[in-house]
Amino acid sequence: MNQNIKIHSIGIIMNGVTGRMGTNQHLMRSIVEIIRQGGVQLSPTETIMPDPILVGRNAAKLEKLCQMSGIKKYTTNLDEVINDPHYTIYFDAQTTGRRADAVKKAAKAGKHVYCEKPTATSTKTALDLYHFCQEHGVKNGVVQDKLFLPGLMKIQRLIQNGFFGDILSVRGEFGYWVFEGDTIPAQRPSWNYKKEEDGGIIVDMLCHWRYVLDGIFGKVKSVSCLGATHIPKRIDEQGNSYQATADDAAYATFELENNIIAQFNSSWTVRVRRDDLLTLQVDGTKGSAVAGLRDCWIQHYGNTPKPVWNPDIKQPIDFYEGWAKVPEQEFYDNAFKVQWEMFLRHVVKDEPFPYTLLEGAKGVQLAEKGLESWAKRCWVDLEELS
Repeated sequence: MNQNIKIHSIGIIMNGVTGRMGTNQHLMRSIVEIIRQGGVQLSPTETIMPDPILVGRNAAKLEKLCQMSGIKKYTTNLDEVINDPHYTIYFDAQTTGRRADAVKKAAKAGKHVYCEKPTATSTKTALDLYHFCQEHGVKNGVVQDKLFLPGLMKIQRLIQNGFFGDILSVRGEFGYWVFEGDTIPAQRPSWNYKKEEDGGIIVDMLCHWRYVLDGIFGKVKSVSCLGATHIPKRIDEQGNSYQATADDAAYATFELENNIIAQFNSSWTVRVRRDDLLTLQVDGTKGSAVAGLRDCWIQHYGNTPKPVWNPDIKQPIDFYEGWAKVPEQEFYDNAFKVQWEMFLRHVVKDEPFPYTLLEGAKGVQLAEKGLESWAKRCWVDLEELS
């Protein structure tokens, strides 16, 4: 190894990574991959190298995760590791209700904070976390992974190049069938369907739609949302039947500040007949695009067909014709890994990182307003957060 290379060894406390997202996206596909690639290269002579310790409540799970990942260190004692000066970053992927206390403890100890979303169970608590971190002088961030998905990045490039003209509307379709668990095991945890355990698709997904809309199309001004619990009973991980108390589907409309109307259907009770588990259609005066997680298809004004309504004959137009696939014009890394690298550069080199806990609070706010809209059955405006 070149002895002139400067290596910044950054201790990272990774709390709650025994869960599905924490294990797969944050540990295995982000931090482990960053270590395997030789760290985050700042220049030919300067690198950031993560040095993680895994934290959780179950030592057996942590030991198994270490064996799988190659990470050497784990502990069930959060307090001890938070007070260890070697660790400068605290990452939290616990269930939402446990997050606030742990984040405050870490910030008070001078750790920079990076969180999964939702960052808290209420807007007030989420905003308080942001202010707490600011007051203690620690850098802070929230995961906003969908901004770095190839399909959505292609949408952003089209906007930057003026492809759409004036954007009129955005339509999102998200979801898939989550099995009830009686004959075929459920592919999501049971707490997702329990309101008392911070479950529900509105709380889960409107946080995502807030940063997607704010970050790509325009700030959300107001929301109209209808939730539903379509499947009232499910089977948990122990094979026991339980009452679903949280929403498993949400039908939401958003008004953006620049007169764009956005509609998102989010459902764990829908069977997929579309290009991907998430598809986003953007319609503008000069062109339209439909993006999935990775691919994006476009239709320009000049390629737009002119249908005529006539239900008495077979449709003569193949509406899939006239759409062109956007080519792979740049390299797309794992979305979570991309943002991890950005946060590490932010901590070490003070490079800009706009996805602070304030943005996390905005996501919680939209979910909260969505639930309020459902309860009141009316449009609800969003107040500015700061």
